[in-house]
Amino acid sequence: MALAAVEGLTFSYPGANRPALDNVTLSVEPGEVVLLLGGSGSGKSTLLRALAGLVPHFHGGRFSGRVEVAGRATRSISPAELAGTVATVFQDPEDQIVLTRVLAEVTFGLENVGTPPARIVPRALNALREAGIAQLVERPVHEVSGGELQRVCLASALALEPELLLLDEPTSQLDPEGAEGLLELAVGRASAVVLSEQRPDRALEIATRVVFLDEGRVLLDAPIDEACDWLAHHRPAWIEPPCRAAGGLSAGEPVCRLAGVSFAYEPGHNVVDALDLELRRGEIVVLAGPNGSGKTTIAKLAAGLLEPDGGVVERSGRASLLLQDPGRYVVRDRADAEVALGIRGDLDRARTALAAMGLADKASRHPRDLSSGERERLALASVLVTEPDLLVIDEPTRGVDPERKRELATALRSAAAVRATLVVTHDRAFAAEVADRVIDLGLVPEAAVA
Repeated sequence: MALAAVEGLTFSYPGANRPALDNVTLSVEPGEVVLLLGGSGSGKSTLLRALAGLVPHFHGGRFSGRVEVAGRATRSISPAELAGTVATVFQDPEDQIVLTRVLAEVTFGLENVGTPPARIVPRALNALREAGIAQLVERPVHEVSGGELQRVCLASALALEPELLLLDEPTSQLDPEGAEGLLELAVGRASAVVLSEQRPDRALEIATRVVFLDEGRVLLDAPIDEACDWLAHHRPAWIEPPCRAAGGLSAGEPVCRLAGVSFAYEPGHNVVDALDLELRRGEIVVLAGPNGSGKTTIAKLAAGLLEPDGGVVERSGRASLLLQDPGRYVVRDRADAEVALGIRGDLDRARTALAAMGLADKASRHPRDLSSGERERLALASVLVTEPDLLVIDEPTRGVDPERKRELATALRSAAAVRATLVVTHDRAFAAEVADRVIDLGLVPEAAVA
C-alpha cells in the first residue's frame, strides 16, 4: 500500500482567482524520493502542505478530492495527529522556529509526540550532530545564520524519525557542499521523501521520480531517467547549465570601498577581519563561501546597515539592500504599494517595476499571499525601483525557479552599467551567469555569527 496517496485534489486558497492545485493525483511509496519541480507559484508548496495536513486545516480555502497518509485521510484528522508520521522542513525556516535556543527547538517536536523523556535529549543531540551543527546546541536561534537555521529545522524533523519527510526548498540558504550533505542525510533517514527544489542539479542525482507542476496541474510524473529526457525537451532550464557571453562592461569609478574593515557581533570573535573590497560602477561582484563565513555581514557593512568596528567604509550615492528573507519586512497590503514605498508612493513606477520582474498580474495581491519566489522578486522590484548607485542583494534566487533566475541574471546584467552590484549567493550556476568577479570567503572561527 502507498505511504501517501493523493486523488483528484483540487484546492484554492481563500480569495484566490484560480486553484493552487487542480485535479492532482499521485502516490508516494516507501523508499521513494519524489522531486517536485515547477515555476514559482505552480503549487509545489501547496502540495507539500496538503501531504502534511496543513491544507486545508491550517490555511482554510476550498478543498475537494482525497489525501491519505499512512492509511489516514487528512481531512478527518488534524495535522497534530500526523506529527511523527510526517515531518516537514518549510521554505522559510524563520517561520518554523518557535523557541529561543537551538536544543530547545529540536526537542520541542519530540516532546509534542510523546517521546519518552529519557530519549528526548539524546535523539535531539544526535540529530544536531547529523545535521552538522552540534556546536550550535546552546546558541540562541536569533544568532545563527540563515543556512544554519535551515539545518536546525532539518534536525528537528529528523529527530522525529518520520515515515514521510517533506522538504520545501531545504537547501536554499546552504553552500553547495552543505546542500549535498543535507540531501543525502535526509534521504537516508526517512521511509519516503517528497522534495521541492529550485536548484535541481543535486536533487536530480538522488531522486527516484520527478513530478512537474504547472499552474497547479501535473504535467509530468515519471521515473528519473524518463523525467530527465522530458525536461531536456520541454523545460531545459531545469537541467542545462546557464551560460553568458564572455567579457563584460569595463568597471567605472568606485561606488563603495571597504578598507581594513573589521566587525564582531561578540567581542574577540571577528566575523570580518581587515577586509579590503572595492565595488565599481558597471561591475557585478559575487560573494561566495560556506555558511558562517561572513557574507551577509559584509553585505550589511557595504550597504551601511552595520558600522565597522575598525577600518573605513566609503560610499558614493544611494545604496539599497535586499535582505535574505524579504517576507519578514513587508509593511503594505498590496504588492504595488509595497514597491512604491521607496519612491514616495508613485504607483505607476511601482507597477512598471513589478512588470519588469514578471509580476504585472500581482500588483493588487497581498505580498504574503505570493509564493516565496514571487516575494523574492517583489522585494527585488522594491529596491531596483529606487535606482540605487550601489545595489546589495543577499541570496536573490532563494525560491526562484531556473527560468526566472535567468531572467533575473539578464535584468541585472542589462542594468549593470548604471550601478555597482554586490550579490551574496550560494547558487553557483547563478553566480557563473551574472558575475564579473567572484570573491570566495573562507570559514570564520566557530564562535562567530554571520
